[in-house]
Amino acid sequence: MINFRNLFKYYYHNTRLGKVLIYPYMFYRDYIMSDVTYIKKSFKRVMGYNVNLKDPITLNEKIQWLKLNDKTALHTQCADKYAVREYVASKIGQEYLVPLYFTTKDPAQIVPDNLPQTPYIIKTNHDSSGGIIIQNVHDVNWKEIQKTLKRRMSKNYYYYSKERQYKNIIPRIIVEKLLEDKNGNIPFDYKVHCFNGKVRMISVDMWRGTNDHHRNWYSTDWQREPYKWSSPKGPGKFTDPSEIDIEKPKSLEDMIKLSEILAESFLYVRVDWYDVDDTLYFGELTFHHDSGFQPILPKIWDEKLGKELILTR
Repeated sequence: MINFRNLFKYYYHNTRLGKVLIYPYMFYRDYIMSDVTYIKKSFKRVMGYNVNLKDPITLNEKIQWLKLNDKTALHTQCADKYAVREYVASKIGQEYLVPLYFTTKDPAQIVPDNLPQTPYIIKTNHDSSGGIIIQNVHDVNWKEIQKTLKRRMSKNYYYYSKERQYKNIIPRIIVEKLLEDKNGNIPFDYKVHCFNGKVRMISVDMWRGTNDHHRNWYSTDWQREPYKWSSPKGPGKFTDPSEIDIEKPKSLEDMIKLSEILAESFLYVRVDWYDVDDTLYFGELTFHHDSGFQPILPKIWDEKLGKELILTR
């Protein structure tokens, strides 16, 4: 069966004719359609049932409610990958921050003369498009990187996600130290999910950027959770749990304690960490995991977890 949505997306992003034909709908969806309508349509399409925004039950429904009702200036600051550094430093100390090498609002300034020789990662602060890893400055097309950054800087991520915390972020580029363990490997990504200021569960993303990218789910005492909440990693592929168990990190107790300090002002937040040879580094704060548009399976766990998150009305 033809997936017309994917076909439209391909032609829109890859052909001039596609942009001309599909642009009116994309413009309407991004800039005219209300947040509520967008959420209702998107939720029904990806989840298969109508979202209940008046009396949300499941965790994914409650994430949609939070998008519409839980909006503060602090959310904007903490969604900003640059401004959040000040929040983290004030709450738990700057020693948990990844070293910052350079920042600018001008993509043309991303050139070797302004950057270190050691491995680093180039990010924009206002979206969720990941980073550009630089390990060898001599193997880099700097013009292409500047072009990519310029394109990303021109977009307001709110209009694509309807997550209000992104709307007023002033775009900038940040260059941080590339975190690697003693063997030169990218560390696992520990995502600590906090409900009402307390850690509920922890997901671990392993071997990101490879075909072996998996995501395991653990309780606070490091027992496997009986569900999965996976993200797409390619056509028909998802970050499902691995059969391999991950050893409990030595920093787990600190990870939980620090996450709850950072989460105390929020109803729901995901606090991301990297453990590099037993040294803990803060990653980011995320307020709507996968935008609340990925199923929790078995489905009963979407409802069970939803009941544990208490919304302030």
